[in-house]
Amino acid sequence: MSTSIVAASYVLAALAFLILSLLLLTRWRARLHAAELAGACLLTAAWGASTVAVAMEGQSLIWLSEVLEILRSAAWAFFLLSVLGQLRTGKRSMSTASVFPLAGIGLFCFLLLGATIFLRINPAYIGGAGGFMVIIVGRTAAAVLNMLLVEQLYRNSAQEERWAIKYACLGIGGLFAYDFYLYSDAMLFHRINLEIWAARGLADALTAPLIAISAARNPRWSKALAISRTVLFHSAVIIGSAAYLLAMAAAGYYLRLFGGTWGTVMQVAFLFGAAILLFAALFSGSARAWLRVFISKHFYSYRYDYREEWIRFTRALSDAGAGLNERTIEAIAQPMESPSGALFLRKDDSGACESVTHWNMPPIHHAAPLDGSLCGYLENTQWVIDLQEYEACPEKYEGLILPEWLANMRAAWLVVPLLLERQLFGFVVLGRPRSRMKLNWEAIDLLKIAGAQAASYLAQRESQHALMVARQFESYTRMSTFIVHDLKNLISQLSLMLTNAERHKDNPEFQADMLETVDLSVKKMKLLLQKLSRGPETDTFAPVLLTDILMQAVQQKSSFDFKPVLHLDTPDLVVLADHARLERVLGHLVQNAIEATPRSGTVAVRLCRSGDHAVIEVQDSGHGMTEEFIRDKLFTPFESTKTAGMGIGVFESRAYVRLLGGEIDVHSVPSCGTTFRVSLPIHQYDHKFAAAAA
Repeated sequence: MSTSIVAASYVLAALAFLILSLLLLTRWRARLHAAELAGACLLTAAWGASTVAVAMEGQSLIWLSEVLEILRSAAWAFFLLSVLGQLRTGKRSMSTASVFPLAGIGLFCFLLLGATIFLRINPAYIGGAGGFMVIIVGRTAAAVLNMLLVEQLYRNSAQEERWAIKYACLGIGGLFAYDFYLYSDAMLFHRINLEIWAARGLADALTAPLIAISAARNPRWSKALAISRTVLFHSAVIIGSAAYLLAMAAAGYYLRLFGGTWGTVMQVAFLFGAAILLFAALFSGSARAWLRVFISKHFYSYRYDYREEWIRFTRALSDAGAGLNERTIEAIAQPMESPSGALFLRKDDSGACESVTHWNMPPIHHAAPLDGSLCGYLENTQWVIDLQEYEACPEKYEGLILPEWLANMRAAWLVVPLLLERQLFGFVVLGRPRSRMKLNWEAIDLLKIAGAQAASYLAQRESQHALMVARQFESYTRMSTFIVHDLKNLISQLSLMLTNAERHKDNPEFQADMLETVDLSVKKMKLLLQKLSRGPETDTFAPVLLTDILMQAVQQKSSFDFKPVLHLDTPDLVVLADHARLERVLGHLVQNAIEATPRSGTVAVRLCRSGDHAVIEVQDSGHGMTEEFIRDKLFTPFESTKTAGMGIGVFESRAYVRLLGGEIDVHSVPSCGTTFRVSLPIHQYDHKFAAAAA
């Protein structure tokens, strides 16, 4: 590779970042974070100049180039963290959350810098594959770290603010993406590719204008970043595991180096034991709980991420399916790092809070009376009981006397009340935490809020269960009411027939009609009793010829003082319905018309067609109804103009007609009569059916 090409490439990089740093130092367009950005650009320019010197003078100055490269990477990481909000810009005072990432980056750069200087001072080590790979792996990790910070900057910016920072993200990300490409290639082939290395300076020079555009667009560079506890926890686990593995690898290397003939055996056994110990720590619930508490205590002003806790708790309780009791215990126990618990719910029939379920805890066959000291204290004070504190300082819980079974539970730690509208709905007993945790005001408030929300979910479940039972009873009661109504109609029909029997008992036609009416009434009563014993049933729909139903309905009323008149304008109309139920509906309308009409009046039933609907009109010359009664009471259950009426028939009739896709219209004039007009959609049927039915 020509020395002039390499020199020209890195000269361009040095000049580009030198010009950009001078513009920033003169406070050109930039205000906030100008110093951090200018410092990173100056170090990048210095690194480019040192690389030019290496290309011109040879390997004597390579240590300077490597040191400046490490400082360049650290400066860009520092700038990205400051933009992300990890440094307070006014007083330049570091926030608590800044300590962890800055200390981590500083420690990493210090170790990398020390390793680089040590290997350069001791050429014997750099000549080996191990020393070369240490430097390459460190530089690759630095490139990945800076790319992650660029990604965080872009992702945590609002959509409308990304216009100002996107070119900076492209520029800075491009710097370290190229570094990652260069060093990952070196890791793969165990040597630096000179062509890629020579083009690196030109590639870096191309990123400077992109950074300048963002500096012009966004003078403030102020983007706040809230590092979630989950991300910080997993980052701490990964970084800690990596540091542990590096330390164990170094120890294993020295064991092999100084162990003589046992060196390799000792190294393999040592690394295996270290790996087993690492996995044991990673899967340890106590270790993970300790790390969460440590992070919350030392890196955040508040112990809990309330947004995450609220989402997690709501999702746990709102999941469909069974197991709400167990999920409630687990959801309340998780933020306290408690591994077990038991749920007690209020039972008014027994007058106590009874144990309904347990989670990772032996079953508790005891109850707390509602009028006892424990339940009374939880409801009156609405306080979380710390059983360890109660045992040490019982005077803090004035008036509380624990039940013997709870006082003797050595695994119990907290009693969390479940309050619904300031009344005790139940409580949760939590087991001792995996790691030592101090119960402060923040934890108590979180538990109280969680308990109130859990009580609302549990109460909603009980309400839904009670509603389901009530609906079953309602369905049964409603069916019984309709059956009683039908029986009343049959009884009324039979009573009227007996009344007329004195005058027409010697008439053979009356006798035949009477026997037919009695036979039909008995069959209907048997059918109603069967339905009542079986419970509610779904209707079956089949093609029904309206002529047959109307003729049957009118025939059944032949024992009355006057027989309704049937007019079949269109006799072959078919609808889709349940035959027995439609006959009951239409028969009820005809009977109502007869009962509302004096003996001197008339009742007419007409079947005709209107478009694609069949229309049945039942017209009488009875006493009629007012418009207000039709509007407000006619179709309301248990409202009737008849003295012994139940007000169920018309309500059921309209409900079933609407189920079939039809409608009932009523026109009535007081003292003149009433007309019920039933409209039903005509079913498309085979004409052979109508002919056979006729």
